[in-house]
Amino acid sequence: MHFMKTLALLLVVALATAACAPVAPAPTATAAPTPTESPAEAPADEAPGTIVDIAVSAGNFETLVAAVSAAGLVETLQGEGPFTVFAPTDEAFAALPEGTLEALLADPEGQLTQILLYHVVPGKVMSSDLSDGMTAETVQGSPVTFSIADGVVKVNDATVIAADIEASNGVIHVIDKVILPPSEEEAEEAAAETPGTIPEVAAAAGNFQTLLAAVTAAGLADALAGEGPFTVFAPTDEAFAALPEGTVESLLADPQGALTQILLYHVVPGKVMSSDLSDGMTAETLQGAPVTFSIADGVVKVNDATVIAADIEASNGVIHVIDAVILPPSE
Repeated sequence: MHFMKTLALLLVVALATAACAPVAPAPTATAAPTPTESPAEAPADEAPGTIVDIAVSAGNFETLVAAVSAAGLVETLQGEGPFTVFAPTDEAFAALPEGTLEALLADPEGQLTQILLYHVVPGKVMSSDLSDGMTAETVQGSPVTFSIADGVVKVNDATVIAADIEASNGVIHVIDKVILPPSEEEAEEAAAETPGTIPEVAAAAGNFQTLLAAVTAAGLADALAGEGPFTVFAPTDEAFAALPEGTVESLLADPQGALTQILLYHVVPGKVMSSDLSDGMTAETLQGAPVTFSIADGVVKVNDATVIAADIEASNGVIHVIDAVILPPSE
């Protein structure tokens, strides 16, 4: 009994001692390090928008954009292209006679569409591609003409005030005027003034009947009406008549033989104007053999034939009239 009391007293003392002992602080959890975020990559340069997108974002083509929308050309100018657009500013449209713009917008499928298409050239034509006097056919069908003087570029009578604004489907050149396509009457007059092909010009002249008959017999008419350009030294009817009797008839009887060779000997590839010629100059013909030019006292000769009329222009080249039939060298 005495032993049990002693044991109980020892337990009480031990518990009291433990309660008075300092408490060890609980371990503090270490926060995980926050991962350092890598700086966001700079976005890649964005590709330019379409011609319409750029015109809209520029802010000074509101009238042009409204006109394009009214004419139903937005999707076209957002298409693949490429297109070259000569874009009049809002100020350019405002300079039109009073009421003109309203009248155009009232009939967007008519004259408005024709005017807008006249401001568009197919392909991507940069300012560095232009040259003084150069022409380019528009989507409307009529050409525009470029002039360059003292660093100023004009399209017809409009001045380019900002150039080479690139779009994803072409390029914009800003102009200070609205350019107008020629009227139907003007277009007809221009067409009438445009020379025909080499065979057409020769036929209209009236003194190349033998030459044209020979060209037709040899099957060369389509070739000489082609794109070219060609330079033709054209013998007159009198020149053919001066050949020995029976020569023309003999040649026409075998048009695919010597006749073709003789005719091709009168044609030089390219457009060679009289101002391009020099004494002693030679030029290779379509026949393969060269001709030689001589110039003395203002008289130009091709081999032994004299040029009696020069620089008769055709749509696909030029004609120089000669007074003799020239013959290629024999093999």
